[in-house]
Parts: sequence; C-alpha cells; structure tokens
Amino acid sequence: MATRLTLRIQERLGRLTQSEAKIAAVLLENHAFLETHTATELAGAAGVSKASAARFFRTLGYSDFDEARNQAREERNRTQPYAYSVASDDRAVLGRTLGEHLELEVTNLRRSFEELRPDIVRETAQLLADAPRVWCLGFGMEEGPVRMGRLMLSKLRPNVNLLGVHSGVWAEDLAMTGPRDALILCTLPPRPRTLSALTTYARTTRMNIITLCEHAFIPQAQRFSRIILPCHVASYGQVPTHATMTSMLRLLAIALHGQIGNAATQRSILINDIDEELDLNDQ
Repeated sequence: MATRLTLRIQERLGRLTQSEAKIAAVLLENHAFLETHTATELAGAAGVSKASAARFFRTLGYSDFDEARNQAREERNRTQPYAYSVASDDRAVLGRTLGEHLELEVTNLRRSFEELRPDIVRETAQLLADAPRVWCLGFGMEEGPVRMGRLMLSKLRPNVNLLGVHSGVWAEDLAMTGPRDALILCTLPPRPRTLSALTTYARTTRMNIITLCEHAFIPQAQRFSRIILPCHVASYGQVPTHATMTSMLRLLAIALHGQIGNAATQRSILINDIDEELDLNDQ
C-alpha cells in the first residue's frame, strides 16, 4: 500500500540527490524496512553515510528518522483491523465479505495514486490557479462527486461553477465560459450523447479540460482533454464506485491550496467570517 512516506518520496523523486535516491530505492523496494531497521542500518543498506540518511528525511519534511518510523508504525497499526476483516467469512453482499469490498476499494485507490505522476498534479493545480473561471461537470451519478469537488475548490478560490446544473440551459451556461477557463469533467459509463457536443464546444472556446475517467475511456478523452487523471473503478455488481474519483478531486483541492497558498487561506478566513456574520451554521 502507498504510505505517506511512499507518496512523499514519489513527489520529490526527481529532486533527490544521488545519495537520497539510493535511500529512496531501499524504502520503495521494502516498505517495512523503516519499521524494522535503525537509521544506521538503512544508511548501510543504501551504501550512504548516516548524515545522508538524516538529510534525506529532512528533505521529505520529517524532523528526523524517528518521526518517519513512528508514522509508519502508526499506519501499520491503523490498518491491522482491516487486514483482519478481509479474512472474515461472514458473507454480506453478492456472496462477498465486507473485507473483500474494502480490499477492492483500497486496491482501486492504491493503483490510481501509485500510477499518478506528481508533475501532472502540479500542472493541474497550476491550470486551476490560473483559470479565470473553473467549471465542474458530471452526469448521472458523477454529479454527486462533482458537486462536492466544486464546494472544496470554492473554499480556496472564487469563480468555481457547476456546468449544466439546470436542465435545458446549456447554451446559457456555455455562453459564460471563455479561453483558459478550466473544466473538470468527471465521467463514467453510461455517457449521454451530449458529452461529445459539449467537449467539442469547450475545445473550440479553448477551455482546458481536466478529465477524470476510467482507463477504458482514455483514448476518447485524449481527443479533447488537456489533462487526464485515470481512476481505477473496479467494482462488484452493477453499482459503480466513486471512491477514487472523489479522492482525486480532494487531491486537486489540496494541490490547488499548495499552489496559491496565502490567497486560499485568506479566502477560507473570509468564508468563515461570513458564516459567523450570517449566523446560519445552526439553522
């Protein structure tokens, strides 16, 4: 499973020194190494000095080796109950255990984020930061994650809108879009026939389309997308899973916050102040 340490390494992989890259290789090859070995043993396994190992963890944002190891142990302890539930023989849905359901969702998440390149996330965050307006679009069941994604992004920057929120007013909505606007499209099958016309119009107006979709749709999405964020969506039965898509939208919000920094913080403060002034939180 991709731990927080693994994700930090992947994000900085291209910026590591030669010695740091050797340490990273040891940890990526054996995720449990950090829990079972000392800093000296890690340095020895990587063929670098102990000082290089200390610098490696500071580069990743940890105060020292012990902080990283404690985090790894905490993650292991937190996931142990799930490992136990997978072994349970209590059949719950479609002849499968709750543990098997959980395992499939975790596998979808793990595979999606392990395949995701950090530079693509940074590029997407830059597009969202620079866009005059951000639009979010989802059909059918994807409308739910899209609405949540729009809410997350609107806490960080202004002019984040839902496209097609009212039936029969596509022309009015599209008339408000323009060049360099970002369109976040969340799409899974079945897809409406209107999707092709909408994406064609968006390309004509030079919108930057960011598409979240399953792997089978990537060839079609490449025709109109500036960026594609593939989501593993394997599921049991006829009910699709949106866990990966929802998590991907949250990642984009976090990346946007990191990109615009203080502006996002100030907007969050403004929103909280308005909430308090209106006194509507408990209404």
